[in-house]
Amino acid sequence: MTDRTDTTADGRKPEPRRVARVILLDPDDRILLLHGYEPDAPDQTWWFTPGGGLEGDETHEQAALRELAEETGITDVDLGPVVWQRVCSFPFDGRRWDQDEWYYLARTTQTATAPAGLTELEERSVAGLRWWTSAELSAARETVYPTRLAELLHTLLDEGPPSAPVVLAPEIV
Repeated sequence: MTDRTDTTADGRKPEPRRVARVILLDPDDRILLLHGYEPDAPDQTWWFTPGGGLEGDETHEQAALRELAEETGITDVDLGPVVWQRVCSFPFDGRRWDQDEWYYLARTTQTATAPAGLTELEERSVAGLRWWTSAELSAARETVYPTRLAELLHTLLDEGPPSAPVVLAPEIV
C-alpha cells in the first residue's frame, strides 16, 4: 500500500491508488475473504476481498491475479469481468489510503489456500482467510468491505455479471 495523503510538488492531491480486487467464487458459489485487523489495535477487525495495488505498468488484470496468488496461494483461476468499481478512503496503519478499486469476478476449483507472498504490512494485519456462503455473509455481524457485499454478492449470483461494471457509492471511513 502507498500513502496517498501527501500532495504533489505543485500542491495537488495525488491520484488515488489503483487497486484490483477479486470476487473469488468456488464451485459451490462460496466467496473467499481475508480477515484483517489494525496492526496496532488487533481488536479492530474486518473481512475483505483479496487484491491490492497495481505495480509499475501492470494492468488491473495482472495485478488481480498476482495479488490473489500472493495473498491466497490460489493460481488456478478463471478471471472474468470487472463487476463493480468504487472509490474509497480509510485510515489504516497510521495513514489515510485513497483508492480506486476494480472488482473482478473470478472462479476457481482450487479451494485450498496457502498465502506465501504477503508483504510485511500484510503479515502484521491479516489474521487468516475463509470461504463464506452467501447465507453466512448475509448473517454476518462482523464488518465486511465493501459494505453491502452480502447484497451485492446475492445479486451477482442471482443475475450474473452486469453488462457494465456497477459503480458503487464512494466509501469514506
